[in-house]
Amino acid sequence: MMSPNKNNIKIHEHFKVVPPSSSTQTTTTIPLTYFDIFWLRFHPVERVFFYTLPNSQSHPSSFFQKLVPILKSSLSLTLQHFPPLAGKIIWPSDSSKPFIKFNPDEDDGVSLLIAESDLNFNNLVENSPQEASLSRSLIPYLESTESFASVVSIQITLFPNNGFSIGISTHHAVLDGKSSTMFIKAWAYLCKKIIETEDESPTLLPDLEPLFNREIIKDPNQLAAKFTEHMNEMATKMFPNEKPNHRNLKILPFEPKLEDSLRATFKLTRDDLDIIKQRVLSKWEIFETNASKPQTLSSFILTCCYSLVCIAKAIHEVEKEKEKFGFIFSVDCRARLEPPIPSNYFGNCVWGIIIDSQPLDFIKEDGDFLVAKCMHERIKMINKNMFGKFGPMMNQGIEVIALAGSNRFGVYEIDFGWGRPEKVEIVSIDRGLTIGLAESRDGNGGVEVGVVLKKDVMDHFRDLFVEGLCRS
Repeated sequence: MMSPNKNNIKIHEHFKVVPPSSSTQTTTTIPLTYFDIFWLRFHPVERVFFYTLPNSQSHPSSFFQKLVPILKSSLSLTLQHFPPLAGKIIWPSDSSKPFIKFNPDEDDGVSLLIAESDLNFNNLVENSPQEASLSRSLIPYLESTESFASVVSIQITLFPNNGFSIGISTHHAVLDGKSSTMFIKAWAYLCKKIIETEDESPTLLPDLEPLFNREIIKDPNQLAAKFTEHMNEMATKMFPNEKPNHRNLKILPFEPKLEDSLRATFKLTRDDLDIIKQRVLSKWEIFETNASKPQTLSSFILTCCYSLVCIAKAIHEVEKEKEKFGFIFSVDCRARLEPPIPSNYFGNCVWGIIIDSQPLDFIKEDGDFLVAKCMHERIKMINKNMFGKFGPMMNQGIEVIALAGSNRFGVYEIDFGWGRPEKVEIVSIDRGLTIGLAESRDGNGGVEVGVVLKKDVMDHFRDLFVEGLCRS
């Protein structure tokens, strides 16, 4: 995996941040469950948070001398509650499965890069299409080799006289979206408390305290072993040049697709979602279907079905031969397991669902209804066989669209002490055809949709997305 292009970045410092020495005297090890192992060689999830600052605080001398030390010390305090994040994934020869290990006596720690950028901050926080590569320089490299993989890396970047960004890369085999957001919220909470109270060791809120107990995840069907085998088969099929190595921990080279591509964010307001909902539910009555019409549909389903159809139609408009589309998304299973597990469980607890409708469904006039109906039915009947179809979908030439993020994470609530984010982006959606979701910044129940598309596809997508909301 290549490190991101840093041409417009000036590196000031590079730290390894660890928990306070008084808090971690012993080695910490955490096993990986089958939920985790599925993602073992998947590309990191990369997000960037943009924050505005007054001129006095965003001047380089003030920022690097006053703000960075607070961000750094609060990160160390946060790792006191999240020590595995300062460690590595390893897979010793005497272990049947990989695991996370943090050793305070070794060169462990979270990589923290302090940088400065000459990019235009105001342009970066706009939603309109821009070069997909621009956000890449704000994301840190997450190290991985055949023998180990880092868990988290962070980059704090100053935009002089405007604001700063926090870019974070997380290893998907250790954190799902809910867990990584919880970690960032904990860091922000402690940072803000230090600023407000001048208490150098504030107490973390109980609902931000992570639960690392892996014993509550049962594996009676030996899914961990099956997923390890599945992962190796997928790696061989997708990357034939990769050396076969059962214990290889190097992240597979899902390189960003940046050439001739644009990145943009589109908003669906509460009113927009109501328009989509009424249109979809009205078709439920017209089409003959054995499925009973739901009373309502979630903002998640409405956003996905609408965005998917717009993407599929835009791609088909440019590449006529592409008519088959599929959709893969994850559902949080914490409340769905038997028995349910606590919401603060820290790790992966998401299960994949595949929407593999008929070849032309996504680009039909009634595509939004067909996709929404399929999503609604699949979510109701989550089972252990969903993952198995992913390989065949790829082999059949289906254009697979994935999903990252959620409109329920509350990313726009994350305040480090200098206000809420101006914008939050899931940068890693550029590593595949992926939709990035977040709640709307205005807090009025809307949803933000992030996409990275080829320029000609983006033009069609934007027209379809806007025009489709003009019809009731």
